[in-house]
Amino acid sequence: MGYPMQHSYWYSYLSGIATGAFLMICAVLICCCMKRQFNSKDRHSTKRLLSEASHISIPIYTYKEIEKATNGFSEKQRLGTGAFGTVYAGKLQDNSWVAIKRIKHGDTGCIEQVVNEIKLISSVSHQNLVRLLGCSIENGEQILVYEFMPNGTLCQHLQRERGDGLAWPVRLTIAAETSQAIAHLHSAIDPPIYHRDVKSSNILLDYNFRSKVADFGLSRLGITEISHISTAPQGTPGYLDPQYHQNFHLSDKSDVYSFGVVLIEIITAQKVVDFSRPHNEVNLASVATDRISKGRLDEIIDPFLEPYSDSWTLSTIHKVAELAFRCLSFQREMRPTMMEVAVELEQIRLSRWVPAEEITCAASSEVSPCSSSSNISEQPLSMSVNNKDGLENKGLVMFQMTNVGCVNMTGKSKDNSPVLIQDPWLSEQSSPSSSSLLNNATH
Repeated sequence: MGYPMQHSYWYSYLSGIATGAFLMICAVLICCCMKRQFNSKDRHSTKRLLSEASHISIPIYTYKEIEKATNGFSEKQRLGTGAFGTVYAGKLQDNSWVAIKRIKHGDTGCIEQVVNEIKLISSVSHQNLVRLLGCSIENGEQILVYEFMPNGTLCQHLQRERGDGLAWPVRLTIAAETSQAIAHLHSAIDPPIYHRDVKSSNILLDYNFRSKVADFGLSRLGITEISHISTAPQGTPGYLDPQYHQNFHLSDKSDVYSFGVVLIEIITAQKVVDFSRPHNEVNLASVATDRISKGRLDEIIDPFLEPYSDSWTLSTIHKVAELAFRCLSFQREMRPTMMEVAVELEQIRLSRWVPAEEITCAASSEVSPCSSSSNISEQPLSMSVNNKDGLENKGLVMFQMTNVGCVNMTGKSKDNSPVLIQDPWLSEQSSPSSSSLLNNATH
């Protein structure tokens, strides 16, 4: 009698386990199907919203494609972490290298808002702005795919974290190109885009050390910029417009202030905030304005620049310092516009070859794309007027840049052909040093 009862008990027990396991498997399958359907809905919604905008045709990648490209967001492929998220080097299916930014965000529910901002970023075209190549909006993630910059950031080179140091002509060219990119965002885009986080680590360098400004437009995503290096609601300490603390409002002149700090970095190669310096010299902008106002700029010029090697180097360093001083004015009204900064920097840069009175501007209704050339040229760059809001009447000029990084100042040729990228996030191509620029062109 006991045996059949025991058999029945075990039969019921095993049946219960089997039923529970079956229901659990069903639940998992249902969740997977719902997740797949949700992701598919996100992709189709993203594609539909992007297709509604004219001239926008960036690829939409799946989360799996992005995950594969970064080896599961491997720490080995991490290029850096900033205010807006973490950037990884990624290798796509066509074997091309890209920079993949995994954006920090709060609300992931409004795909339409995110897509609208992606439309805005992808519609901006300038030779000195990093190009957006694609995006992925899945799994509650906002991921942007950018062109890959093999020579890292301006900050890394100034701090000697990579390369052998940048010569003054290279630094001046980078400054001029960067100012033109920011001026383009302020004056040629409607509505204008204020970068809000201009800094040397957001200035990327390509094979020829041409500058490309990154992270423009991301501040319009409504992301709270809180990172491991910044507890300020907007911007990065050391670069932040001092008037922001009064009204908590950032404007185009806030970008001008931040760029002024970058100019000081370019001249001094010092950290923007350094607690190893004396207490009253922790902030580089404060140190620089004090030295410049007292005529003691020479005390903080980077010795690597050898400012006394020739008169042009010394005079142009001082001219850039004077411009930076105006950018760092406490009162916003006293600061120049980014367009005025761009004009002045280009005139300073061109003064090596052409007297200031001979620098002329060829009028044009729009800025034409930059064309790459393999020929070394020491002719001044062509410039064109941006015809928006009567800017030409104010004497403000938008420049059309050529491949400015290909001029050899000494007349000597060096073989600095681009390095093949095997492990790009570890690649450290040598910086131009001494008084010569890289003599390689984009192919």
